[in-house]
Amino acid sequence: MESILITGASGFIGSFIVEEALKRKFNVWAGIRSTSSKKYLKNRKIHFLELDFTHPNELRAQLSGYKGTYNKFDYIIHCAGVTKCIDPKSFDYVNYLQTKYFIDTLKVLNMVPKQFIYISTLSVFGPVRDGDYSPIKADDTPMPNTAYGLSKLKAELYIQSIPGFPYVIYRPTGVYGPREMDYFLMAKTIQRHMDFSVGSRRQDLTFVYVKDIVQAIFLGIEKKVVQKTYFLSDGKVYQSRVFSDLIQKELGNPFVIRVKCPLIVLKVISLLAQFIAMRSGKCSTLNLDKYKIMKQRNWQCDITPTIKELGYTPEYDLERGVRETIAWYKNEGWL
Repeated sequence: MESILITGASGFIGSFIVEEALKRKFNVWAGIRSTSSKKYLKNRKIHFLELDFTHPNELRAQLSGYKGTYNKFDYIIHCAGVTKCIDPKSFDYVNYLQTKYFIDTLKVLNMVPKQFIYISTLSVFGPVRDGDYSPIKADDTPMPNTAYGLSKLKAELYIQSIPGFPYVIYRPTGVYGPREMDYFLMAKTIQRHMDFSVGSRRQDLTFVYVKDIVQAIFLGIEKKVVQKTYFLSDGKVYQSRVFSDLIQKELGNPFVIRVKCPLIVLKVISLLAQFIAMRSGKCSTLNLDKYKIMKQRNWQCDITPTIKELGYTPEYDLERGVRETIAWYKNEGWL
């Protein structure tokens, strides 16, 4: 039985990876913090490993303790990270530096796995093809315009700089599905009869359902690929209102007031929300990073290599994914 460590296992994507790894009969280790919730990690076959990425010496002791008993992991899927912070500087510390600490520790302890799978983001490229609305390609020069995207790019570049390191990097576009909070807030707003859109210029959006990310990860393990990067989407392009229209449909078509917010107004609101968050010490859904993400007009990406090299076939288009997601929200009493 091969072993697999999933960091950030208590999170949205991580918890789904854990479930699939169990189905595939891996010896599953969930990497968590001492404060992490185990709400979606109830299976008795899950082993838990507390990992302190903020303190390299402590992290080394924790991994060394594991190695002393079990040797090393066959696979590591690094999902741990942050998508929103009170202080934008925290993105760099968590997403880049802590990833570096982790990899450096694995190297020192001779615990480099067969594959080190890193969950990155399409945001590492920023608005690189906003001008012509063509798909972002792997050989484009990244132009991250958010602290989040830059932190992920720095982690990618560090991973890729290590000679012979067996990395596989996945760059998903907008990820949605059960347990996800940001798109849930959108559904909650629509349930309350409001729908907001941003800007007047055409916006091409792409999405990927969480279970399709999981599918791609395990295809990569099966194919034994290393030193590869892949975009992940459902292979389709959507206009800005499609997602909210599908949510509205699954909610029973409630009456909705649609408000179009000019970009300058959104920017002011985002800056104010970020300022309040920093003063209060609580994360805000709206911030300058989020504004730049919502401002971007083109989120197309080329998944041809993912299809050809991994045999990846997205199982969920947006309609099916939204249907399953809203049903889960309702069943759990979120809506």
